Amino acid sequence: MVLVSNLVLPGGSVHGPIINELSEGKGTRMAGHNKWSSIKHKKGAKDKKRAKIFTKLIKEITVAARMGGGDPNGNPRLRLALTNARANNMPRDNIERAVKKGTGELEGVSYEEVTYEGYGPSGVAILIQALTDNTNRTVSEVRSTLSKRGGNMGTPGSVAWMFEEKGLITVSSEGTEFDTIFEASVESGAEDVQESGEHFEIVTDRTELYDVSAALEQANITAEEAKLAQIPTTTVELTELDLAQKILALIEALEDLDDVQDVWANFDVSETVALALEGE
Repeated sequence: MVLVSNLVLPGGSVHGPIINELSEGKGTRMAGHNKWSSIKHKKGAKDKKRAKIFTKLIKEITVAARMGGGDPNGNPRLRLALTNARANNMPRDNIERAVKKGTGELEGVSYEEVTYEGYGPSGVAILIQALTDNTNRTVSEVRSTLSKRGGNMGTPGSVAWMFEEKGLITVSSEGTEFDTIFEASVESGAEDVQESGEHFEIVTDRTELYDVSAALEQANITAEEAKLAQIPTTTVELTELDLAQKILALIEALEDLDDVQDVWANFDVSETVALALEGE
């Protein structure tokens, strides 16, 4: 899945002017909530197939179980990974095997979490997060993909400072009212709620993601995805369709790499470009 922006605060409450806008049922429009955010959801089925979603989920479950144990009640990261797996209809046997590989009950591969930084056309900042058993292979594939599509690898710290880690929960808007999502989210500590096409996007402080996700589940609100996201603090607006297509092709090529889990970038698209992309 490509998520090309979002944003947010701490402590289980919404602060200052943000709470006023949320109380009026408007949500807030922060730096990362852009027109591409809506378009990406309409590409969901295609993106999921391209991203080999099951493979990515299995890796995350395995790593979460290895780091925090196989009991989801005592391992928030694993609990979230299992929720995402169920939301994507992953077979139970696959889930159980992934957990057991993580805990060492079954033999499995040991994955390392790595983040690469780079630039796309027009200087768009890109963060690439991967889980790999061979960092030499992964960095070579990432570097080659960037180079072939008009980008280049950055040095550690070159673009990371342009992003802020937040919690992001995506819920389908089908059959669900904004007010219902809004109330449950804010009461559980969310900082921002946005309607984005056929979905609601709930943003939390990074430390509140697990608690907000659990609270929504208890309120019988099923999330399609919940994860830690890298939210750009500023965005580059793309006003040319050709340039936007090149950057999207680069991001999709990066997502196609077996070791890559997530790709984040700091661009937005103009209204004209957004309409053209929606028509593709």
